[in-house]
Order: sequence, then C-alpha cells, then structure tokens
Amino acid sequence: MIQRPRRLRRGQALRDLVAQTVVTPANLILPLFIIPGKGKSVHVKSMPGVSQLTADLALKELKRAEKLGVRAFILFGVTPKERKDERGSHANAADNEVCSAVKRIKDAGLNIVAISDLCFCEYTSHGHCGAMCADDKLVVENDETIEMLGEQALNHARSGFDVIAPSGMMDGAVGAIRAALDASSFEHIAIMAYAVKYASAFYGPFRDAAESAPGKGDRQGYQMDFRNAREALREAALDEEQGADMLMVKPGMPYLDILSKLREQTKLPLAAYQVSGEYAMLKAAAQNGWLDGQRVLRESVYAIKRAGADMILTYAACELSERAKNGVV
Repeated sequence: MIQRPRRLRRGQALRDLVAQTVVTPANLILPLFIIPGKGKSVHVKSMPGVSQLTADLALKELKRAEKLGVRAFILFGVTPKERKDERGSHANAADNEVCSAVKRIKDAGLNIVAISDLCFCEYTSHGHCGAMCADDKLVVENDETIEMLGEQALNHARSGFDVIAPSGMMDGAVGAIRAALDASSFEHIAIMAYAVKYASAFYGPFRDAAESAPGKGDRQGYQMDFRNAREALREAALDEEQGADMLMVKPGMPYLDILSKLREQTKLPLAAYQVSGEYAMLKAAAQNGWLDGQRVLRESVYAIKRAGADMILTYAACELSERAKNGVV
C-alpha cells in the first residue's frame, strides 16, 4: 500500500488542523532601545524598521504591541557618552534610561511583562560587561562584577521590572542576583538567564543600536565559543541550579541544535533570541527582492519555536503580530 502523507496537506484549513507547531503573539518578546529625552526616534541604519526611542515613544509602541497581543518586552538603555565610566555607574541610577522608561510604562497600566537586560556593556566607557581587572584592562573581573550585578538588579526591581535577565555570562551571576533580590524582599521577581550566549558575529547591528561595542578587545573571554555544544548544556544546568526561572539561548537560528538539546535537558521555560544580525539579514534580503520578507520572518520564528523555544525575542514582534490570523502568527 502506498503511504500518502500529502492527504493532510490538501487545503489551508486541513493544514491548520494538523499543524504541530503554533506561534502566537503571546510567544513573542519585543526588544526596545531607550534613549534620553522626549519625542525622539533615531533610526538604526543596520536594522531596518528599528529605532532608538525616548520613553514616551516607547510607551506608544508598547500600547500598540499590547493591542496586537504581544505580552512581554525587554529594554536596553542607550547611555550618553558623558554618563559612561569605567564601572558603568549609571546602571545604578534610579533615573537612568531603562528605569525611567519602565516606571512610565508601569504607570500607564499596560498588561505586559517588563524584562530588564542586566549588564554593564551599555554603561561602561570601555564597552565590556563588567569591572575590568586592575592588571589587565582586557579581562573582566568576574566576582566583582557579580556583586555589581546584584546592585543593578535591585535598582531594576525597585523601578518595576517583572523579570531580570542577566546577559553578561559571568560565572555565578544568577545565584548572586537571586540572593540579592531575595534579601531585599524581591523574591517574586523572576530571573531569565542568558544561560547560553555565544560570542557571535551576529550581534553587530545590536551594538550599533545600543552603542555598546567594546573599545578594545572582544567578549570571547566570557561569552561562549561557537564551536562548543556540551558546554552550553553545562552553562544552562548551572544557571538552573542557581535559581533561574527561565533560560535563554542566543543567537537563535544559528544555534537551533543547542536549543533542541537544551529542550531535552530542562523543564524550565526556554527563550531564544532572534538577534540583530539574523533580523538584519532577512530584512536586507527582502529589501533587495531576494526573499519574500513576510514569509521568511514567519518561517524563521517557527523554526525557533519548533526547535524547543517557548518564547522568542524578536525585533519583528509587532510586524509578525499584525499579520496574525485567528490569533496565530
């Protein structure tokens, strides 16, 4: 007897009926870049459709996102050069870009989850993710940095963030942040660990948007080597042991194998970040007429969801949600 799988592909309604993977707007997390001031929007040249926004315009964008069904956002602060220093002190200012923005968003009463990116690269004059060693200005001092991250986490918790997402790949960071939050009665604040973050060339456009590229050296000393897979599972297991509530893999599509392996290892919710380089490539190809932009964006997030992600950070969150039909992207 001939096997005929094509029977279940006859017509869109039948294909929808048997679809094994579904992406909805509620699975998407919208990243936003916050700049100081009011009424300003600065286009990011390397990321078509993405702009740095002041808090008032970010609120407007999030009102739109909420109506579309998006249920979470993550903020990245763009710190003016004059406020950056060796230790990223501006990260602890109660009125810095992200803290001011989230307070305004919370005051507006939006039913949307506020996630803070917890790192120092956006605040330091050298562009690295923490305090530099006194005897080697190209090496981040791990233990001093995790103490600093605890302080930054408290600043974000006091400002109203619902979820803290440490992204610097410092050893022991999740445990230190959990301890700091719990000791200050913020035990209800969740941690989304950037558990598996590779030292990737796909971050280039993000560093334009966040103005956070390292002045000297690179981040290969603390972010993961792209040649390693077993190390990713170890990193994720360590963060889970230290109290992470959610785990992230970054980048997304170039590391679907890692996402799939991690899905088999953990029962925690998994996030994957469709990073700036992934987004920019798809947008550039579409603008040149080489690819159908709408279809490849949709296909890309389905690939990430199919590999095991429960949620996807993507700059196309609103664009994808606008085209959702019957609540499905």
